[in-house]
Amino acid sequence: MQDWVNPDVLSRNREPARSTMIPYENSDTALTFNRGLSGLFKLLNGDWLFSYYDAPMLIPKDFFEEDFDDSDWDYIPVPGNWQMYGYDIPVYTNMNYPYPVDPPHVPDMNPTGLYRKTFTIPKRWAGKRVVIHFGGVNSAFELWVNGIKVGYSQGSHMPSEFDITSYIRTGKNLLAVKVLKWSATSYLEDQDFWRLSGIFREVYLVATESVYLNDVFIKPDLTEDYKNGILTVEAEIRATETGQGSYTLECTLLDADFNLVNRKTAKVDMNAGTGKSVLVFEVENPRKWNAEDPYLYTVLFRLTNLSDQDLYCTAIPAGFRKVEIKDKQLWINGVSIKLKGVNRHDVHPVLGHAVSREAMLNDILLMKQHNINTVRTSHYPNDPYWYELCDRYGMYVIDEADLETHGFGYRDPEYDVSDRPEWKAQFVDRAVRMVERDKNHPSIIFWSLGNEARYGSNHRAMAEYIKERDNTRFVHFERAQYEDGVDVVSVMYPTVERLEEEGKKQDDPRPFFMCEYAHAMGNGPGNFKEYWETIYKYPRLIGGCVWEWADHALLDHTEDGEPYYAYGGDFGDLPNDGNFCVDGLVWPDRTPHTGLIEYKKAIEPFRTEGVDLKNKRIRITNLYDFILPVHVDCKWNLLADGEIVQEGTLDISDIKPHESKEFVLDYEIDEKDNTKEYFLNVIFTLKKNLSWAPASHELCMTQLELPVEAMTTLVLSSEMEDLYVEDQDRFVYIEGEDFVASFDKLTGLLDSYVYKDTVVMEQGPKESLWRAPTDNDKYVAPKWRQFGFDKLQRRVVSFDYSKDDVKNVVQIRVETVLGAYAVKPVFKTVVEYTVFGNGDILVKSKFVPLRETIWLPVIGFEMILPEGFEYFSWYGRGPWENYIDKKESAVVGIYYQTVSEQYEPYIFPQESGNKCDVRWAGLTDINGNGLLFIGNPTFEISTLHYTAEDLDQAKHHHELVPREETIVKLNYRHCGLGSNSCGPEPLEKYRLKAEETELSFVIRPFSKSEADEMTLSKILPEVF
Repeated sequence: MQDWVNPDVLSRNREPARSTMIPYENSDTALTFNRGLSGLFKLLNGDWLFSYYDAPMLIPKDFFEEDFDDSDWDYIPVPGNWQMYGYDIPVYTNMNYPYPVDPPHVPDMNPTGLYRKTFTIPKRWAGKRVVIHFGGVNSAFELWVNGIKVGYSQGSHMPSEFDITSYIRTGKNLLAVKVLKWSATSYLEDQDFWRLSGIFREVYLVATESVYLNDVFIKPDLTEDYKNGILTVEAEIRATETGQGSYTLECTLLDADFNLVNRKTAKVDMNAGTGKSVLVFEVENPRKWNAEDPYLYTVLFRLTNLSDQDLYCTAIPAGFRKVEIKDKQLWINGVSIKLKGVNRHDVHPVLGHAVSREAMLNDILLMKQHNINTVRTSHYPNDPYWYELCDRYGMYVIDEADLETHGFGYRDPEYDVSDRPEWKAQFVDRAVRMVERDKNHPSIIFWSLGNEARYGSNHRAMAEYIKERDNTRFVHFERAQYEDGVDVVSVMYPTVERLEEEGKKQDDPRPFFMCEYAHAMGNGPGNFKEYWETIYKYPRLIGGCVWEWADHALLDHTEDGEPYYAYGGDFGDLPNDGNFCVDGLVWPDRTPHTGLIEYKKAIEPFRTEGVDLKNKRIRITNLYDFILPVHVDCKWNLLADGEIVQEGTLDISDIKPHESKEFVLDYEIDEKDNTKEYFLNVIFTLKKNLSWAPASHELCMTQLELPVEAMTTLVLSSEMEDLYVEDQDRFVYIEGEDFVASFDKLTGLLDSYVYKDTVVMEQGPKESLWRAPTDNDKYVAPKWRQFGFDKLQRRVVSFDYSKDDVKNVVQIRVETVLGAYAVKPVFKTVVEYTVFGNGDILVKSKFVPLRETIWLPVIGFEMILPEGFEYFSWYGRGPWENYIDKKESAVVGIYYQTVSEQYEPYIFPQESGNKCDVRWAGLTDINGNGLLFIGNPTFEISTLHYTAEDLDQAKHHHELVPREETIVKLNYRHCGLGSNSCGPEPLEKYRLKAEETELSFVIRPFSKSEADEMTLSKILPEVF
């Protein structure tokens, strides 16, 4: 049996797992933390020779020989996945194994990549021990050096190291690697991601003397009062046969400025192959590490001989912090905290799983800028550099083992391998290699046993190992749920109601955590607000990690060379789960989605509330866990009808964490002017540049509506210009000052609207109960289609009109029945149009259900404006799209954008661009002529160059062809978004029930050269 299908084989000749350590020649170089300056380190990244084969049986048997002719081989980047360079195809599947489920067997047609790389061993390395490090290879590989087989390893996301001292020579050397796409351990790596293969993480060499520091475990702790620190350093020194003797290990603790804190030494007698030493530092009142103030000390190691000659030097950052679970809460350094997290894959749209350091840095900066404090490394140990960044910038980490068997399901112990004794070593090996590699990172607070696998005895063995090895952190595993062996109750995608129930529980001493929630697929997620109101309400609820950070789509090109983001199935991959990989808070290129902006608001570091707004009193709560906001500027501004009229600042620097302070503001409102609407914006920004954001970066903002009622001016219709009506068979023409409106008696619609010789509307308003389904509508959309909401036909029951010469108005009443073919009608509507002499059209509508239906996508109207009406203004929530359960981050203001800017180009086209709580909205051409829509009191609106049908039919953004016309959707409202692509439906209060609904608004033609939108919106017909 080949090693890669033998569950009894974990590796051959692989070094035991250990922490990531780079040797340096001296202390000064070690303290640079720049491995490139070390003469004992050699990076082998770059172009390697590569040849691809469909099966291991097809490879040349002597490819690893030094004299093998590789002149016809290609070059491929390492790190890299070969599918990203045209070999084989990417496969995206969420849980289904892409081969027959018959562990440990894998297909004979098992794509295989062969690599060859020459490297040079410098003369100064003569006589040294040399180790080669592979950071990650998917999924199994064999290694040869200079034609001699060195060993075998497996486990894609964990490092593999081999001692190649006896295989190398000074000067030119040859590496040869055979990588198998599938192996027995692929059954343990059934994560929701692209199945990509190859050497996708760094490869490097390190050289040491014959005696060397092999591993260290730095264990931070605090005294019971959390005041003083205890740092225990466990060091393992090894020696070859020629390295035995007496040595000194010097451990120096330095602060962040490299000032000496303490120094300890230990004598080490290397009479055997391994020696161990334990040094304990007691530090009075150290600065503690936490995600808000990630203060790092440095532990400098010097291994010297009796002549004080440096044999091995390295430096490792360390943080004083204590993680506890007590009183059903999670505590860091004695403070109960909330985890405001995301799930993060190592993924890049061009590089696949070979994520660059620059991309990782960009990720953590974006996370910090959006108030995120926790990352779950879903669903495997991430690249080691990621943990360095989390330590440095401040991020709590749930480090997850490379283990998922989702394709087996959860219920049948005979079907999967979680309880099979022959697989136990494979399970435990993944825990060992994760913990040993990452154990020195203060950012890690939980060890996770993996993801979506039936909790079995092999998982329990993993947990036992971890708890014995590391008593400073806790064990997490979602599928364990309420069973023993884990320290936190973890679930996925609970409803807010379930969250409330868990918060109230008294019979489980463990905290409750959502390892995945708020599935961020497409337009969404909804109701962050309710999740976080509930989390803050109950101490047992410690937060959660949104699924997930980034869309997994890969950059591809059409036949015409147009770039687009591809998802499952686009490469002909089978099986596939379509666009289920497009479920992030950011685009593949890390541009934030509106869902991330909404999440930033939900987990904001300051809560601002109105206490007594009539008397200008507000309350600000510091939601930081550890720090005073001395780095934050707080300012307020008063808006009257969207314009800033007064502003000021507040000193919040003395508000302690988790405490509040009240302020009375000194603004004045002109009580004589009762035409304006007032809002108070309170804004929190950085005072100065920080490592993760520039000065003036906005941390959060809250808008409070002030209790001031705005009045409007009513205009008598009898004082307007006279109206003229002409009935011409099918059409009724109404003419007034500078306008002509025609109504179609057959369709009951406004057929045309001409203002100052310009057609400003081609059709509408037409009733609409349909939106292009969002990803989160995926389960309810088929039910909507069953009722025919997507293909409504209109039957005009009656069309009546009359002219009131006294009031000088024309009134039109249209009664319509809405239904689709093959099903019973669902609604009737009554729409009353009142046309005034100035061109105003008052629309009053009533939607009446004719039968019981499921909750609706939307209730409203669609209108079509001609080409050229590109300029969109509105007074409502913005500037980004917002919906009833995704609008907390969008504040009421006056916004000016284009129609083309309204569409959020989701990778899978869907409903987007909506604006809530709109008082008025204007659409004009380049000359400033157009239409103003005025609410009674508000409406929702979107303006796009696509119809709902256009979006519904397209499967990729590049398939959409923008219309020249502008499609206006003016709605009573949309139903909520929820997160039902893999989570709860919209909350009950955000669903749009099929019940009698009224919507009224004014359509007014206008010219911006004569009056602005706000002024016009204040003047309404007397019957409004």
